[in-house]
Amino acid sequence: MFDIKLILKDPEKVKFNLQNRNFKDLTVVDQVIELSEKRKALITESEQTRAKQMTRSKEMPLIMKNGTPEEKAAIKDELKELSDKVKAFGPLVKEVEEKIDTILLSIPNMMADDTPLGKDDSANPVVSMWGEKPVFDFQPKEHFDIATNTIDFERGVKLSGSRFIVYKKEMARLERAVMNYMLENAAKNGYTEIVPPVMVSRETMTGSGQLPKFEDDAYKTTDDMFMIPTAEVSLVNMHRDEILDDAVLPLKYAAYTPCFRREAGSYGKDMKGIIRLHQFNKVELVKFCRPEESLKELDQLLFNAEEILRGLGIHYRVVCLCSGDLGFNAVKTFDIEVWLPGQGTYREISSCSSTGDFQARRANIKFRRDASSKPELVHLLNGSGLAIDRTLVAIIENYQQADGTVKVPEVLKKYMNNEDFIRL
Repeated sequence: MFDIKLILKDPEKVKFNLQNRNFKDLTVVDQVIELSEKRKALITESEQTRAKQMTRSKEMPLIMKNGTPEEKAAIKDELKELSDKVKAFGPLVKEVEEKIDTILLSIPNMMADDTPLGKDDSANPVVSMWGEKPVFDFQPKEHFDIATNTIDFERGVKLSGSRFIVYKKEMARLERAVMNYMLENAAKNGYTEIVPPVMVSRETMTGSGQLPKFEDDAYKTTDDMFMIPTAEVSLVNMHRDEILDDAVLPLKYAAYTPCFRREAGSYGKDMKGIIRLHQFNKVELVKFCRPEESLKELDQLLFNAEEILRGLGIHYRVVCLCSGDLGFNAVKTFDIEVWLPGQGTYREISSCSSTGDFQARRANIKFRRDASSKPELVHLLNGSGLAIDRTLVAIIENYQQADGTVKVPEVLKKYMNNEDFIRL
């Protein structure tokens, strides 16, 4: 949730942030200020009314003892009126606070001061590259023209509709191998493996920042439960409404889950292959840390995700997301883009972000530095470690052979019966 203190302290900075994040309605800042002033006025009037009620209540015994019948009746009427008025202020204040909260839930996070400015992903600067593009003595194919026998698009559509697929044979084994490799790498780096629910409540979706903004992209059940779009949703909310001990920070979790997204508005894009699916698999990394360690932990999170591709020996680059491409929750984001020779382009395979205290404020997650300290909001970070289906695409396209087979990367051989090549 957006911090109202930022709006009240520097509304013009907030408007600058929103404008550069392509947020259309800048009047929300003025609305919050106006509602905040209204709330303050209501509370002030309520306190003044309560003070008058207490004063008159103290005067009542003397009036009831010595006053005229008219004075006695008048003070009874006055105190009843004051009592009713005091009671009425509660709902009025609550109504204003709910309006403020609704607006704050709709406002994206403040971007980091060093975020590059730009309208869309074309303005994302490349900050690093690793490895070399593979060289082929034949025309490289796209993944769906290589794995013709092991990605069953037709049966995926028959079972569930468009953008659902069935993996079988060597592709199913390869998916499992990649999952194990990623989870073992996360464990090596100190992440605790979690198997969370993939169906969660509205409160859980709201706590992670998915609602209300992304409700149209989510799969929802008839009893108002949601299929997670990423394991980040479940992992962030594991400590909702908790105060963590300083000694446990940073907390690091890793989870492999299926993820579900309608991706409303993206129809017609990446219709072929397994780049953009409604159900896909991912290993997600989430951290809880102290505020002053947030940027250091983001760098480490990014390195942990990069390690996966380095181990696989696949060329990639890292870009820093500009203001117009930054996600709703993020303060700062680095995307890892892997080279796909079949497509002849780079594609995002991981997004590593710091959300600062934005999600922690929504989910009420705090920590206490010591017994005498006031609780503080933790900082939260998340990253794909990695998107498994896109990793499969990267492996297939980068390790394809002229005879139609795919070379198995060295780090995956132990999961693949030590085979050197597989036919998909």
